[in-house]
Amino acid sequence: MKYPFQQFSVIFIFLLFLLSNTAHSQNRRTSGNLILEDIPEIPEDIKSRLQQYQNTRSANFVDWMPNNKGILLSTRFANTSQLHTIAYPGGARSQITFFNEPVSNGTFCPSKDHNGFLFSKDIGGNEFRQIYWYDMATRKSEMISDGASVNLGMLWSNKGDQFAFTSSRRNKKDFDIYISNMETPKEAALKINKGNGYWIATDWSPDDKRLLVFQYLSSTKSNSYILELKSNKLTQINDEDTDAVFLADSWDSKGENIYGTTNQGGEFRTLFKYNVKSKEIEYITKDIPWDVEEFVTNRSGTKGAFTVNENGYNQLYLIDLRSNTYKKAKNLPIGQIYSIHFHPTEDKLGMAINTSQTPGDIYSLDISSMKIERWTTSEVGGLDTSTFPKPVLIHYETFDELEGKKRMIPAFVYKPSKVNDPMPVMISIHGGPEGQHTPNFSSFYAFLANEMGIAVIAPNVRGSSGYGKNYLKLDNGFKREDSVKDIGKLLEWIENQPQFDNERIAVFGGSYGGYMVLSSMYHFNDKLKCGIDVVGISNFVTFLENTEAYRRDLRRAEYGDERDPEMRKFLMSISPTNHVDKIKRPLFVIQGANDPRVPASESEQMVKSIRNNNGMVWYMLAKDEGHGFRKKANRDRMTEAVALFLKENLLND
Repeated sequence: MKYPFQQFSVIFIFLLFLLSNTAHSQNRRTSGNLILEDIPEIPEDIKSRLQQYQNTRSANFVDWMPNNKGILLSTRFANTSQLHTIAYPGGARSQITFFNEPVSNGTFCPSKDHNGFLFSKDIGGNEFRQIYWYDMATRKSEMISDGASVNLGMLWSNKGDQFAFTSSRRNKKDFDIYISNMETPKEAALKINKGNGYWIATDWSPDDKRLLVFQYLSSTKSNSYILELKSNKLTQINDEDTDAVFLADSWDSKGENIYGTTNQGGEFRTLFKYNVKSKEIEYITKDIPWDVEEFVTNRSGTKGAFTVNENGYNQLYLIDLRSNTYKKAKNLPIGQIYSIHFHPTEDKLGMAINTSQTPGDIYSLDISSMKIERWTTSEVGGLDTSTFPKPVLIHYETFDELEGKKRMIPAFVYKPSKVNDPMPVMISIHGGPEGQHTPNFSSFYAFLANEMGIAVIAPNVRGSSGYGKNYLKLDNGFKREDSVKDIGKLLEWIENQPQFDNERIAVFGGSYGGYMVLSSMYHFNDKLKCGIDVVGISNFVTFLENTEAYRRDLRRAEYGDERDPEMRKFLMSISPTNHVDKIKRPLFVIQGANDPRVPASESEQMVKSIRNNNGMVWYMLAKDEGHGFRKKANRDRMTEAVALFLKENLLND
């Protein structure tokens, strides 16, 4: 059996982990695919209290099935999410994929000559996703990519005889655009190999002779182009010298205009219309002071739909592309609206909707009548979700000013429904760093609030998306620790709120949020009781040197280039591994062995440093996970351990 280089790297790192940590651990054992160090056995009362909360599930819209046969969706009924079909609203779900690894995407071929769909999956969370063809007639699937590279962004032509996709197969570092023909789908023609950023196809022109493509360079800069498929000529749409996100999404019905989103003209991403002949840009939604996120059009290119992130909540809008007039869709649940898809032949829009009290479920909207139909009702473990904490948006002052006034940081607060004493608090910090906490269904937060009496505060510190492009840039480069200062100011805000117990505060976060946990642990040691770091960065220099090659330049654009001596010195100065002597509180580190983003070595070196400094640290390593836990068995054990860690280290007197 041949292994790609990635798998050799993972095995090597894993062996190093075993050799370097065994001597330091006081108590090391295995549970399934988990290696547990210094983690006590989980008491039965915690397992039993968590059981219902661990048995909630959600459903995500994947695609409409051809010939009005229903929808394709992703949901979990065993250990991993798999693909299912439903014939009509409220109908029974029929599972059609049965892999050990999660499957969450798929796109049906629009041609009647090919009855099936494309999907992708990886192995053990390594993110080296491969493309598969699923034949609906035989109910069998076959890998059609190379088996060694990262593949994403499958996009069918209008005729359905070929598809474009993005792959790192050329050198395992750069992301190029390829096109495969359905007659020989395993063969792929290289169309773009510029080697700078991620190149992704977004739409085929109505005659299938041109492709819209965009080049992702960073969270604050992307370019869009028209690719002539016959000549491979690229024509840039946006101004190269303007530092902005410019994402061309869709052609109109005649191939004369292009629609997309950009913050080129202001703070927020606005829906635009670009005339191919005149090269003029019209900003359509400039009166909406929030980011336009998802944007889709119907197959004829006459109607569109888009979502707007309004202070963390999604609103759905419908637009007539012949007049560019739009309106907000009414009577939809307030929460997160995503995975929007127009029906291929009918005037319908499919979507997933998630709220703080309902898990993600699938709905359809009849655009003519505005009738809403619910396709799925996901299980909630028999819980009364009306008792789940409802997030309250607050703003607190931070250390700097904006236009002569103290800058305000938004945060969502989840409070227990029954409160007798001042509440202990867990600060939950999102990753990214250009992510955003948005209120959604969380059985984990509900368990903390309802069963443990812990309030959760989720801040969107500077560098978060959703609040304008300047807010997004506030933590870049040498400003990295300014976002940590925002956590310090949140701690001060908590101290001034009688409802919270300022002597019982924990920090929790994953990925970049894991770095924020570690940094907070040494900056604010005296104000914290404990911290939980999930797949977090512990040293920016070693992280940048060891993250997968295809991610390195993009992360340098965000964090700084460690090859520059001045930047390297700064990154070392703020890296938590160089400040372990200041971390005196208990720490829980959680990691996936196959993580290509934040390698396991980042957690391993942090755990080792803490132990060498006689600190207290629990460590959980999943041998079959990557950047976060996607398998239910692993997630359940992790949640149980987190609950025990908080009970022993946050709630104890």
